[in-house]
Amino acid sequence: MLRKMKSLAAISVAGALFLSGCGSSETDNANGDSEEVKTLKVGVTQIVEHPSLDAALEGFQKALEEQGLDVEYDVQIAQGDQNNNQSIANNFVGDKVDLIFANSTPSALSALNATKEIPIVFTSVTDPVGAGLVTAMDQPGDNITGTTDTHPDAIPNMVNFMNENFSGSTVGVIYNSGEQNSVAQIDLVKEALKGTDLKLAEATVSTSSEVKQAAESLIGKADMFYIITDNTVVSALESVIQVANDEDLPLFVGELDSVKRGGFAAFGFDYGDIGYEAGVMAAQILKGEKKASELPVQYPQNLKLVINQTAAKEMGIEIKDEWKELAELVD
Repeated sequence: MLRKMKSLAAISVAGALFLSGCGSSETDNANGDSEEVKTLKVGVTQIVEHPSLDAALEGFQKALEEQGLDVEYDVQIAQGDQNNNQSIANNFVGDKVDLIFANSTPSALSALNATKEIPIVFTSVTDPVGAGLVTAMDQPGDNITGTTDTHPDAIPNMVNFMNENFSGSTVGVIYNSGEQNSVAQIDLVKEALKGTDLKLAEATVSTSSEVKQAAESLIGKADMFYIITDNTVVSALESVIQVANDEDLPLFVGELDSVKRGGFAAFGFDYGDIGYEAGVMAAQILKGEKKASELPVQYPQNLKLVINQTAAKEMGIEIKDEWKELAELVD
């Protein structure tokens, strides 16, 4: 069942901006004459609700507000169901929205499958090229571009930190093998493990309800968990946190929101930032300043290591002095 939410964001452009019942507004131009300002319709498609994706949406909306655009949002959550995902995209095309904001890889794929004309701006996409969304990072499609949630150094840095501090351990990973972005990340993890003393133990899921059982299946096999930015697993992260705390297993995560929720450590960035960057790109498209094809896909900025001291205590991990120099410590 689709969950539908609507919100209206409107701010002053060149004077007082008043919304009318017909979906437009008026403002005074330089000659003092009244002119109509169009209320733009942006369809937001998001695969599931979890803090990282929600933060990306907030960042996106903030950017459009700061750009002075009068926007009506139709926010649709697919609840992890691919059939819902495609229906959402098809409905946006039928509604003739001005732009589609696709928040996740499955959402972006469904949007691109639904239209080759309406501009699509994505974020929270791990591998835009591998997923077939764009030809290359600097060669987006005719109607699609956006921001990726993969920093080239994030996974290698995390694996290196694990190897230096937990050498000889087995890393347990849980992911949805049906999510292309997750498979791409697991491949990067396997590549980063080469030349280290770490081993990998895998458990796959197809729905969030299977996450706790998958985590429990790794007890006795894994010495730690590493949860990548898999939407299915992250939406049920508390299940993994519970197992990690009960079994004193360090829980490494793929993004900073998961550290705040109870993960031990992550090399990451703020999802609000990549959502904001996507919003700036969307504003350029909506204003007619740029076409999607003229805006290269952007990587996230400001990669940093964050360690949750409370989570460390729960998992029986002693904070080393050298970590205090490397990381930002939070409670």
